[in-house]
Amino acid sequence: MIDLLTTAVSVLADPPKNSGPDFGKASPLGLLVVVLLLIGVFILVWSMNRHLKKLPKSFDAEPADGDTEPDGDAKTDTVAAALDKSGGSDADTGRSPSEPSG
Repeated sequence: MIDLLTTAVSVLADPPKNSGPDFGKASPLGLLVVVLLLIGVFILVWSMNRHLKKLPKSFDAEPADGDTEPDGDAKTDTVAAALDKSGGSDADTGRSPSEPSG
């Protein structure tokens, strides 16, 4: 473990080997890459704004035809209607919930 630490410190402490007159200078190719990336970002933001303008102001649910409550749960309404037709719950029929109906 100490050998690994010593090796890491000696490698990190070495001065850079490429310290000539051209060290650290960017080429025109790097400028081209940066400009192309900026153009790509501009196009993506422009396209996203166009798509966002097409969205509605609000995503709140609007009542459908014949539906009086927009927040009503269809499953709850169906179960309530079935209980009304069958005569109520098990407590109304006098049976315990664990007793079979047959």
